[in-house]
Amino acid sequence: MIDLRRLHMLRVVHQQGTVTAAAAALHLTPSAISHHMRELARELKVPLLEPQGRGIRLTPAGRLLIEHADALLARWEEAQAELESYRAGLTGPLRIAGFTTAISGLIAPAAGRLRHSHPDLLVRVRECDTEESMDLLVAGEVDLAVVEPIEGGPPPDDARFEQSHLLEEPHVMLVPAGHALAREASVRLEDAAAEDWIVADPGTCDHAQRVRMLCAGAGFSPRIVHAATHWLAVWSLVGNGLGVSLVPRLAEGPAGQAVVRVPVASENMPTRRILTCVRRGSRQNPLIDLGIRALEAAVRDHRDMDDWPQAA
Repeated sequence: MIDLRRLHMLRVVHQQGTVTAAAAALHLTPSAISHHMRELARELKVPLLEPQGRGIRLTPAGRLLIEHADALLARWEEAQAELESYRAGLTGPLRIAGFTTAISGLIAPAAGRLRHSHPDLLVRVRECDTEESMDLLVAGEVDLAVVEPIEGGPPPDDARFEQSHLLEEPHVMLVPAGHALAREASVRLEDAAAEDWIVADPGTCDHAQRVRMLCAGAGFSPRIVHAATHWLAVWSLVGNGLGVSLVPRLAEGPAGQAVVRVPVASENMPTRRILTCVRRGSRQNPLIDLGIRALEAAVRDHRDMDDWPQAA
């Protein structure tokens, strides 16, 4: 009999690239991971790992096993989901991860809704970027993640995950309160072609890259003058008349700043795709299903707001 825990460890070792990193992700010691990998290879009578520089990689036999492991672990998640439906009550914990604006705009409202509808349910929220959220899902540290597609990230058909569309989030133009564009009902990106631009620091997220890409699609290259680490800094810079920015609708800044959100004209409205992501096979877990439905309700609440622009 193969221990499914060892298959899970092998998958994390493959993902992390080193035994030390896998041990940290699984909260085990490197010696424990090494022991389980040796035992798994002994049980299967084939080498599973081999050195690669300072790290390790799967042998051909290891890669074959990982393909089957993904299917086996997905079936185990399905079994756990069905067993969960037989357990009395919904007590959790339900562990949800997501990037900053997803937490403020979607996850926190969803968790608050669950607190009121299921007071005995323990919900735990963790802020992290999409790549880390995916790693935490694989490691079993979270149950549900709100993510965005990223370059080099897991493809939609990745055997480890089930990814489902949550919303197309529009972007809005953030301008100083006294700016000429603040009086417009909507703007086009090219209307701000001559402005100084403010973006999030490239080291913190892909906002700067997205702004450049969207502006290029509108026929110009933005003159980026300021970069900030947090949205509140972007709000402050815009509010003090130092430039404009294009921000996700879910992004929030401090109250009292002299800024105006202006919808981008529908014919060229830039959007950001946001997904829910769970381990494959776990979607029918009643706790996870409850969390996803609460997130969907949070999306509906936003769309009911008067200033939520609709995507074309």
